Amino acid sequence: MSMAARNLGIVCGILPTGEKNAITDVPGVRVGHHTIRDGDVNTGVTAILPHGGNLFRKKVLAASEVINGFGKSAGLVQVDELGTIETPILLTNTLSVGTCVTALVREAIAANPDIGRTTSTVNAVVGECNDGPLNDIQALAVTEEHVRSALAEAHSGEVAEGSVGAGTGMTCFGFKGGIGTSSRRMVLDDRDFHLGVLVLSNFGRVGDLVLPDGRRPDPRAKQEAEKGSIMIVLATDVPMEHRQLKRVTRRCGAGIARLGAFWGHGSGDIAIGFTTGASVDHDESGDFYPITALNEDRIDMLFRAATEATQEAILNSLCAAEAFRGRGGTKRPSLADWLRQQS
Repeated sequence: MSMAARNLGIVCGILPTGEKNAITDVPGVRVGHHTIRDGDVNTGVTAILPHGGNLFRKKVLAASEVINGFGKSAGLVQVDELGTIETPILLTNTLSVGTCVTALVREAIAANPDIGRTTSTVNAVVGECNDGPLNDIQALAVTEEHVRSALAEAHSGEVAEGSVGAGTGMTCFGFKGGIGTSSRRMVLDDRDFHLGVLVLSNFGRVGDLVLPDGRRPDPRAKQEAEKGSIMIVLATDVPMEHRQLKRVTRRCGAGIARLGAFWGHGSGDIAIGFTTGASVDHDESGDFYPITALNEDRIDMLFRAATEATQEAILNSLCAAEAFRGRGGTKRPSLADWLRQQS
């Protein structure tokens, strides 16, 4: 099991976590990875499935927030225009977005032969970060088969973190970054609800990281301009409409800022949010359909949950990642090692 920030004495915020402290605490959500490590090639694919059914037929309500747009993601324009997601969400390296889109389209057509014939085309959603320093990104190593592997491996249990899947070659604040996740549990109308976040952390200038207790870890690396990225996927089962969900998703940026990042010019910082508590039937025949929405006077609880879960997910990505040697012998230290040295 991956080393979590809490195991090293780092706690973010005041809200309780879910049982797994992962995005998979949101009922129905599944996560799968395919990891590629072969010499100078260190990359992969991570898949997030909002539910286990046919997403094209039963879309989830969704929104995205472009915090800083130095990125090459696919599908975000339609997500914000229509307010839905209709494929799994894939995360990968910058130059593999096209391959992932094609794989998602093939999977959707196989399950829905009417796509592009008698009904609409499909909007594949893919996010990326540049893992070039630790991965031979020009090798274009990610294949459609790797995508299918990540989708097939998706499950609702504990989520592997650190240098796995899309996170294999990522760097964060000069330390080894990668995949991290966290969740928060809330009570609304006497019922338990969850909000979970999964991040692909590849951002932050060396020396800028600030822990919740005020310490500033030093990876002893050369300070350069911030030119990484972070992809954030937020999931919740709280019923909301698109506008409310966009407001909550925007608060992921506060979680990044709490750690000392300022969303630099060269950093692609993007959040995608969805709720399993509201869906849209692709084959809806009625002129209207009902939707349950959150009482907006209660939304501050979700703002806090999004902020805390994002902050902790990033720290989990750092703590779970061991010291790493990548392309051409390039090294990245482990935050967990630094923390142990301080104790």
